[in-house]
Amino acid sequence: MLRLFLSSIVARSIVAFLLSLILVMIFQPVFINWFRKRKLGQPIRHDGPQTHTVKQGTPTMGGLVVVASVILSTLLLTDLMNPYVWIMIGITSGYGLLGFMDDYSKVRDKSSKGVSARSKLYCQFGLALVLVSILVFFVPNYSTEVSIPFMSSVKMELSYFYILFGALIVVGASNAVNLTDGLDGLVIVPVMSVAFAYGIFAYVAGHAKIAEYLQITGIQGAGDLSIFAAALIAGGLGFLWYNSFPAQIFMGDVGALAIGGALGMLAVITKNELVLVIAGGVFVVEALSVILQVASYKMTGKRIFKMAPIHHHFELKGMAEPKIIVRAWIISVVLAIVSIATLMPL
Repeated sequence: MLRLFLSSIVARSIVAFLLSLILVMIFQPVFINWFRKRKLGQPIRHDGPQTHTVKQGTPTMGGLVVVASVILSTLLLTDLMNPYVWIMIGITSGYGLLGFMDDYSKVRDKSSKGVSARSKLYCQFGLALVLVSILVFFVPNYSTEVSIPFMSSVKMELSYFYILFGALIVVGASNAVNLTDGLDGLVIVPVMSVAFAYGIFAYVAGHAKIAEYLQITGIQGAGDLSIFAAALIAGGLGFLWYNSFPAQIFMGDVGALAIGGALGMLAVITKNELVLVIAGGVFVVEALSVILQVASYKMTGKRIFKMAPIHHHFELKGMAEPKIIVRAWIISVVLAIVSIATLMPL
């Protein structure tokens, strides 16, 4: 185990970053070539923007390489006696498997339908409820309080209702990330910015003196999650190399569901659940656009946007795809910085 030779969490985070990046850079092109040789690719929605027809057949499931690299780096460099590590691996691999089944169904049937939304939701909630229950019932001193961003002294005690609350955070994050994954490179930079913010949250929560100074909940063992976050950032960078416009490979549900679920669980474990609304603001807006579109159409028969998620609305309004993507990146970085500012005691 590499962790035996590196006692510092910072050092192990750096090694995890480099290892995850190298693994993705090596194996992603192999994955792309494998898909191309077998002429397997992403089916494109017929009701989507016409500019997306050129993307038909682009290799998909690239998130599988990212997820595998992150999990391997985490296993090699974290304390495997730490329950938080296994919770993170459980949610990432479980949601990844669900996403893989969905992607495989689409590729096999050459259809954009895949596994039904209801079935995916049941599976997501089932796993999230189990893992959050483990946190509440079996992890010593795990707090069921929820803090309000920028108001560290204000806390809400949810008791056993926290299990449902935590599951909603995880499932919501997973699906919000999945909805955002609709343009080349759009989702991965916001993922990295959120992972960066929560890597910092995990480190300071796991450091007793820093946590006390910042007046935040100290969480013994949370520091190892900064290693997971570092590996995720690096995996995202490696994926962006091949996913940037025009994409050579798509992430697929195997990546989006897994990574979104992982970000949600990071928020739960580090006790920064509501801060995710700020850090993941891009994901929140994308998800809300779909909810509002569906609600408006059902209640009035009219649509608010030309198409949802909202990035497609901007496409149909004539905005170039790269401009939509880069502007979302800029917003995500700003929101990550704002979310980190919630650590400052008031």
